[in-house]
Amino acid sequence: MRVLIVEDEPYLAEAVRDGLRLEAIAADIAGDGDSALELLSIHSYDLAVLDRDIPGPSGDEVARRIVASGSGIPILMLTAADRIDDKASGFGLGADDYLTKPFELRELVLRLRALDRRRAYARPPVREIAGLRLDPFRREVFRDGRYVALTRKQFAVLEVLVGAGGGVVSAEELLERAWDENADPLTNAVRITVSALRKRLGEPWVIATVPGVGYRIETGPDGGAGTYPAPGGPTGPNAPGPGRTHG
Repeated sequence: MRVLIVEDEPYLAEAVRDGLRLEAIAADIAGDGDSALELLSIHSYDLAVLDRDIPGPSGDEVARRIVASGSGIPILMLTAADRIDDKASGFGLGADDYLTKPFELRELVLRLRALDRRRAYARPPVREIAGLRLDPFRREVFRDGRYVALTRKQFAVLEVLVGAGGGVVSAEELLERAWDENADPLTNAVRITVSALRKRLGEPWVIATVPGVGYRIETGPDGGAGTYPAPGGPTGPNAPGPGRTHG
């Protein structure tokens, strides 16, 4: 999940961003309305956390533009005002939820996950493919009934791949969905994370590399065994070249 935090109080915005990262939620920060609209035009976000009282185009105006864009991004509004009239006007602008300052980070995380489940209501809450069982709410992964312990980043990458239903996901999209805007586009983080994820999931290798394109969950009858060797696998003159068979 990737979230845009629109908040002009730097310490609060950074604290929320850091807290969300601990929950495997990538987050970018915009300190004013202009920055928020620019980031929204560049990146694909799953949710927006929007303070109504920000410089430049107000939070209300940003909310209007999100709704008008037809992107369907759920909006959680933040405000110091807790009057029912203020909340009613926020919902009237298209907000999907409302949180009054000050708030507990845990409550924000629970509300964001609830909004994400509601946004993806067409998907089953527990996703299964190629012997994998991924529960986004419990943050659990099983491979053929065996529990697999993953790091937060490994889980985030696997969640994107499983959500693609066997379709190819480019390294750029993984970087976009599982990291934040501070990630170096030239980094090897995606390749390294996918490589470690394969090891955690074990054989037969269920994550396939599509040369020059990206990665996908291998849904064939053999789960990709023997097709995509493990990291640190065969070497020598006849071994597959780097970047062609594994992350």
